[in-house]
Amino acid sequence: MIRSVFKVLAPVVCIFLATEVYGQSSYISSVWQPELANGKYKNPILYSDYSDPDVCRVGDDFYMTASSFNAVPGLPILHSKDMIHWEIINHAIPRLEASEGIPIDFFNKAQHGNGVWAPSIRHHNGEFYIYYGDPDFGIFMTKTKDPRGNWEPLVLVKAGKGLIDACPFWDDDGNVYLAHAYAGSRAGIKSLIAVSRLTTDGKKAVGTSKIIYDGHELDKTIEGPKFYKRNGYYYIFCPAGGVATGWQTILRSKDVFGPYERKVVLAQEDTDVNGPHQGAWVNSPDGKDWFYHFQDVGVVGRIVHLQPMKWSNDWPVIGEDKGQDGIGRPVKSHAKPIANTVKKHPQESDEFNTNALGLQWQWHGNPEDWWHYTNVNSGVLSLYSVAIPQSYKNLFDVPNLLLQKIPAPEFVATTKLDFKPNPQAKKERSGLVIMGMDYAVLAVEYESGNYKLAQIECYGAEKGKQELVNESVALQNGQIYLQVKYIKDNTCQFYYSLDGKDFKLLGKSFKAREGKWIGAKVGVFCSRSFPLNDGGQADIDWFRMSK
Repeated sequence: MIRSVFKVLAPVVCIFLATEVYGQSSYISSVWQPELANGKYKNPILYSDYSDPDVCRVGDDFYMTASSFNAVPGLPILHSKDMIHWEIINHAIPRLEASEGIPIDFFNKAQHGNGVWAPSIRHHNGEFYIYYGDPDFGIFMTKTKDPRGNWEPLVLVKAGKGLIDACPFWDDDGNVYLAHAYAGSRAGIKSLIAVSRLTTDGKKAVGTSKIIYDGHELDKTIEGPKFYKRNGYYYIFCPAGGVATGWQTILRSKDVFGPYERKVVLAQEDTDVNGPHQGAWVNSPDGKDWFYHFQDVGVVGRIVHLQPMKWSNDWPVIGEDKGQDGIGRPVKSHAKPIANTVKKHPQESDEFNTNALGLQWQWHGNPEDWWHYTNVNSGVLSLYSVAIPQSYKNLFDVPNLLLQKIPAPEFVATTKLDFKPNPQAKKERSGLVIMGMDYAVLAVEYESGNYKLAQIECYGAEKGKQELVNESVALQNGQIYLQVKYIKDNTCQFYYSLDGKDFKLLGKSFKAREGKWIGAKVGVFCSRSFPLNDGGQADIDWFRMSK
């Protein structure tokens, strides 16, 4: 009883402290902090996989979105007051489906690397718009007046295979345009940037797209256009040269359809920040300019940096211009854009004390309504076991994985779990997973009346390889604490405890691996081997991130 009361009160105490010190309720991470003590921030500001970030400012508020691919809910919405501290406030897509364009059950199974690619977020006439390209179906849009509320159902703006990385632009004369790129895997061509007209409501492309830049010679794999206008010039900010190895190219023209001049304004040069590109130009309330971009660090995914930006001869210079050549280098730290900092970070831990999942959680595909229950009365998350598909080879195929992003280069994730299998089930299991194209699991299993705990790994999961049990121990029941320590070089070690105090190592070290276009993730699951008219469940008391 004392423990239950503490579980309920502890987060309230934390929220109260955040309110007293920082003026609002905020999640404070213990594993990654972008603010330095000397009035500066350090890069990356988000050591987490917010791939292809885009940002817009509305008054004193900043809003970010990012690629979510096959994860559901999709299109995360993050909010900041100072440009370096962010929290997740919503998702624009509750399910990956649309009335037009997407087959109704396409995302009901894990569609790795498909779905939401490189979105853009804009504010126009009191409404927020997000456009993104789905490489298989075309360009979609959703909008809202309140980014924390419901977003309108997806609208198919332009159908076609290989249309990606869409960004709208509302011109001074009332015309509306859309810039986009092409995915070579679907369109059969890449390294091109195109512009199309849109209807005035932004919902439909008008006519055909016009190629305005061919990057095959100087900017191979140019993509991710972001559309702006300044001093009579149209600007299209474009990453080029490849995700992990490229640079930021700027195109400019006095005419929306060109011809466009070209200039590189940000590159790795002599820094350790590879491939700095693909992001957003934003100005702060004091009129200064800034640029968000990602860095591909492999296993963790694409982490977010913030660079100072200035203008020279109507060309932007991003980062530090050491060589006076207009090509900036990424900075490791810089004076904070806004002095009055409100500390907050993307949510990580979850006590499951509310009637909704924390906004950090995403499924691997469209969920069924019955997959989980957030029980406010008991303060637990119940995951009901889902039958594995007939084509099952390993967990890579399973949509009912409840996962969140890796939050830092080092962390500890611990969860308290009470596994309650269906006695009639031939085999059920639940546990803690580090998921990518290779994965590892610490799973409580029930079979023929017996419980056991197994540390399992699967190398080559995306190729259909089978799981391998490294070590297992017998259990009396399904009540257990599970833990993974994520340490340097993306190495994971798994531990368990029966009392929450004495943790024992189980199995071998596992080297995490990224997913398809995303970083590795950590989370929980509950599954059964055979379909029945009912299944068991895993009651998860809490999930906590720590150093």
